[in-house]
Amino acid sequence: MKVSVSILSSSIKASDIVKELDKTNADFIHLDIMDGKFVENKTWTFSEIKKITSYSKLPLDVHLMVKNPEKYIEDYAMLNTTYLAFHYEAVKDINKMIDLVKNYGLKVGIAINPETNEEVLYPYLKDIDEVLVMSVHPGKSGQSFIDASVNKIKNIKDEIIKQNTNTIVSVDGGINNETALLCKEAGVDRLVSASYLHNNLKENINILKNI
Repeated sequence: MKVSVSILSSSIKASDIVKELDKTNADFIHLDIMDGKFVENKTWTFSEIKKITSYSKLPLDVHLMVKNPEKYIEDYAMLNTTYLAFHYEAVKDINKMIDLVKNYGLKVGIAINPETNEEVLYPYLKDIDEVLVMSVHPGKSGQSFIDASVNKIKNIKDEIIKQNTNTIVSVDGGINNETALLCKEAGVDRLVSASYLHNNLKENINILKNI
C-alpha cells in the first residue's frame, strides 16, 4: 500500500514532521493547500512550503483546496511534485484544468468532497492519474472517517476496471489502521493520513503500508 503523509497538524510543526520522513517508509508528502475561500482554513504560503519541503527528498502529493487552482500550478511544478490534485467542485472547465496540469509534466488528480457523487468523475477517468476521495469534509485535520466513502471507493474502482484505465484511487481523511483496511478492501491504492501517523510516524507508516 502506498502511504502519503499529510503534514497538516494543529499540534506539531510541519517542518518537524517533514524532517523525520526520510527515516521512514513513506511514499509521499501530502500537502493540503488551503486558501481560506474554498475551505474556511488557510494553510501555508508557497514560500513557506518551499522551505518546509526542503527538509526531505520525498516526492510531493499536492492537494489544492482552493478556488482558483490554475494560479498555483506553476509554483508547485517547480518543487519535487509528482501528483497535483484539484477539486471537482472548484473548477468550471475540468478538461482545461487537466490539460494545464499535464502541460507542466505533473500527474493530475481530481478530488471530490463527501457530498459529491462519484459518477461525475467517470467521464474523466481516462484522462487523469488519480481520484482523491475525501472521507472527511475538507479543511481540518482530526475528523472522523465518513463510512459512505467505502462504497464510493468501490464504485470508482469498479468503473476504472470497466474503462481499463491506469487511474489510482486515493483516500484522505480519518485514516487509521481500521479505516485503512476498509478502504483497501474497497480497492484503494493510496492512503493519505495525518493525525494517526503523527502519533508515531515510523511505526504507523509501516502499519498502513502493510495493511
